[in-house]
Amino acid sequence: MSTVVITGSAGLIGSESVHFFAEKGFNIVGIDNDMRSFFFGESASTKWNCNLLQEKYGDHYQHYNIDIRDQEAIENLFKQYSSDITLIVHTAAQPSHDWAARDPHTDFTVNANGTLVLLEATRQYCPKAVFIFTSTNKVYGDTPNFLPLQELEYRWEIEENNKYYQGIDESMTIDNSKHSLFGASKVAADILVQEYGKYFDMKTVSFRGGCLTGPNHSGAKLHGFLAYLMKCTILGDAYTIFGYQGKQVRDNIHSYDLVNTFYHFYQNPRCGEVYNIGGSRHSNCSMLEAISICENIVGKKLQYNYTEDNRSGDHIWYISDVSKFRSHYPTWEYKYNLQNILAEIYYAQLSRKMI
Repeated sequence: MSTVVITGSAGLIGSESVHFFAEKGFNIVGIDNDMRSFFFGESASTKWNCNLLQEKYGDHYQHYNIDIRDQEAIENLFKQYSSDITLIVHTAAQPSHDWAARDPHTDFTVNANGTLVLLEATRQYCPKAVFIFTSTNKVYGDTPNFLPLQELEYRWEIEENNKYYQGIDESMTIDNSKHSLFGASKVAADILVQEYGKYFDMKTVSFRGGCLTGPNHSGAKLHGFLAYLMKCTILGDAYTIFGYQGKQVRDNIHSYDLVNTFYHFYQNPRCGEVYNIGGSRHSNCSMLEAISICENIVGKKLQYNYTEDNRSGDHIWYISDVSKFRSHYPTWEYKYNLQNILAEIYYAQLSRKMI
């Protein structure tokens, strides 16, 4: 039986990967030490999800409470499973702009050094395995903010005749822009993943994601846009909008749709590849539009505050152009749109007895 190693296995994309690949018959090795609770507090802990995975899959899910920066522990684990490992899905990360600025050392060592530890363990013990990395659109820094944007009633938008109207593709430069320290640490990891593919002829890929979301997201103030927004709407907690009149635009991709791209890549992998991936024009919204949808689903108004101070390095408008991935894997399709996504998040949070 093929083994897949999934880092951040109790998080949003990690747990979706566990479900997806368990159903495909893989043996699952999960690595997660619940650093999300360290980053964002106990309310963002993923322990509940870890427990669910262990209960559901039993011996088919082996969980390891390991820090991905621990080179010795990671190498021992990879040595144990060695050539049985056919796939690594690396989702573990420090994911917040604001948090990174508070503790740059931890941010960089988790995102960059942790990725290096995993890549080298893969090269030493299972070099034929496929290595999938969840990168981020923040590798482009604030370059998208210099596009000729128009302010509409509820969102910022770009003219239809602009080359980026369908979204930002992989040709956009990652240089000479403000990334935030989080963006910089993810750039380092992204380049490492590419380099191991190109230099060592390994099957590696960086998926530069837009907003990744879904019902298993433990949303927090500093990370998990839609999940945290829905949580605040349900509980009546105040939400803060940071700048741009609340009209900043994001594309949103359901965790299942993202993991399905992983599977397509796994079946026909390439070396050192890069793809922009997100909701594209299929699934995107501004902050104000997302608030309206949440209010309609929940049936009550969100209490929110507005501050003119936007997050440093944040995007005003970002939509992913997924055409490169589609051209390589034409049978992949979206399953979820924005309305489906928010409805699922709502019912999932109710089922976890949030209220």
